[in-house]
Amino acid sequence: MANLTGNLRAPTEKRRCTAHKKGKNGEKGERCQAWALKGQTVCRVHGGAARQNRAAGERRVAEERLEADTRRALARLDVPAVENPLTALSQLAGQVIAWKDALADRVNELQQIRYTDDKRAEQLRSEVALYERALDRCVNVLGTIGRLRIDERLAAISEQQATVVIGAIEAALAHAGVTGPEASAAKAVAARHLRAV
Repeated sequence: MANLTGNLRAPTEKRRCTAHKKGKNGEKGERCQAWALKGQTVCRVHGGAARQNRAAGERRVAEERLEADTRRALARLDVPAVENPLTALSQLAGQVIAWKDALADRVNELQQIRYTDDKRAEQLRSEVALYERALDRCVNVLGTIGRLRIDERLAAISEQQATVVIGAIEAALAHAGVTGPEASAAKAVAARHLRAV
């Protein structure tokens, strides 16, 4: 999962405010030395206390925690190497769409897409933000498949594999001394089985 929070680091790590104090004659002054609020790049004085910024910061912190938990879970898995990237990309497309559909179900169950937290700040529900991100991922993966013409490439690979198998069957029949109508019948049966797979 990509880090979607830009230059923000783990929510527990303290960061200095990226804003600058006002200098003389309205020029940009020294960088602020105050601590940035969690999930934000600025301190309370430089906009971190604004309701929408607090809400966005809390959402980023929650997302960063979820991402860290997911990375820890993945680190414990024995992940195999990708043998066929074309097939893997097609499988990924199926997973991305399934994830989007699962989130759509969660969003449809919501009574409201926004809520007010204990600080009276209005926030967008995380299900909605995740659903929007899932839609973007669907567009990216499906667009990649379209640009790479994955379906055509998979079909070409299947045809090549079938040609190799039929060639092996012909060689085996010739070696066994099977010729004429029996050989043609055996090849037709093999072709039907290959098409059915």
